[in-house]
Amino acid sequence: MNSETQKKPTLYVALIPIIFMIIALIIGIGIYETDPHIPLFLSAIVASITALSLGYSWNTLEKGIIKGVSLSLQAILILLVIGIIIGTWIAGGIVPTMIYYGLEILSPTYFLFAACLISCIVALASGNAWTAAGTIGIALMGVSEGLGVNPAMAAGAVISGVYFGDKISPLSETTNLAPGVAGSELFEHIKHMLYTTIPSLIISLIIYFILGFFSSGEGSDIEQVALLQENLSQIYNLSPWLLVVPAIVIMMMIRKMPAMPALAIGSLMGAICAILVQGVSIEETLTTMYYGYSIETDMEVLNNLLNNGGVEAMLWTVSLILIAMSFGGILEIAGFFAVIVESLMNLVKSTGSLITTTVGTSIASNIVGCDQYLSIIIPARMYAAEYKRRGLKLKNLSRTVEDAGTMTSPLVPWNTCGAFMFATLGVSALSYAPFAFLCLLSPIFAIIYGFTGFTIEYEEGHQEQEKKALSNVQ
Repeated sequence: MNSETQKKPTLYVALIPIIFMIIALIIGIGIYETDPHIPLFLSAIVASITALSLGYSWNTLEKGIIKGVSLSLQAILILLVIGIIIGTWIAGGIVPTMIYYGLEILSPTYFLFAACLISCIVALASGNAWTAAGTIGIALMGVSEGLGVNPAMAAGAVISGVYFGDKISPLSETTNLAPGVAGSELFEHIKHMLYTTIPSLIISLIIYFILGFFSSGEGSDIEQVALLQENLSQIYNLSPWLLVVPAIVIMMMIRKMPAMPALAIGSLMGAICAILVQGVSIEETLTTMYYGYSIETDMEVLNNLLNNGGVEAMLWTVSLILIAMSFGGILEIAGFFAVIVESLMNLVKSTGSLITTTVGTSIASNIVGCDQYLSIIIPARMYAAEYKRRGLKLKNLSRTVEDAGTMTSPLVPWNTCGAFMFATLGVSALSYAPFAFLCLLSPIFAIIYGFTGFTIEYEEGHQEQEKKALSNVQ
């Protein structure tokens, strides 16, 4: 069946698989407490049937699925390597050493503030939220459990920090992708993002600081922390020298080594530490790399901290990503996304409404497209012409898709980022989302700036036209 027989979907037809997905997820997760895999799989079936009824061949839809899955292949490979690195770093005593010394220098009162700030620094240096979460993030989650800090709050602070660093680092893939797709320049884009990102970070840090005082009473007592440290020192040969391994990984990222080889080298160094420093056999180390680290102690908290990692632990997340990206690929190739976005243009009357629509499209792309790259590419591609027509500099567009696309991606459980953070930090997106303040505030600042005009930049001579157009609408 060729393209001439394909019908363009109407808005109502395009919404069928999306509405079905929303209902299926509400029923599946909310009522039956199932995993999101099957609701998304059923949604992909509905999307396929709808597309087939419009004249699309299965071969065409299959190409869309393959394209969607291919977008997530790098994420999947990194995820599998992160699973290995978690297992080997626990077996090698690296994570336990981080936890041991973290318990000495941190307290429940300022833990959230410190966790966010530390995560900011590591992600800014490495340029990758996933790398930061998979290294310093897992250590901070271990410290939080030892201190008795609410894990959802701790994960929210870590995610706020890693996404701040990811968003403004010139080493970040999304930070390079957004201006590349929108048509702006990288460092102009980064400079423009500071207007929304810095206020969001400052407010987030203030909230974490305040929350620390209210939640500090929930922390573990001194005796439990001391007992936890004592058990760690009995199980592992702890040494500050083991911290050289994560330091090397971070330095490799700073020197612009791609995430995959840097993390692979980090996992091998962890395996070497397990064998040479901790006395783990080669057979056990290889088993840990696939199945994860496993130990049973008398302390439940310690068991929760140490039984983690391995390739197998990531397969739940990998399968979710594959299904979600298949669904998004069908919606993309069948034109459902394009129709919905085009219909939204009827709502655009001013710069404020255009930026609000861009924010909404990016968030919807994260929810429906299931990947942060789509949340950047789709709105940037769809709205670039409209931004140009209104005389808006394209760095406004690139900033907005990052404010809404990059920042909200870890808040969606079935998005590649949300699934990754759940697999890495052990807390679901629905639990940590209310505490990921930076991710929640960035799109709000984008909308406020859109309507107030603050930091919105126009091409020469176009700002007066916008004011006149807005006064006519009013």
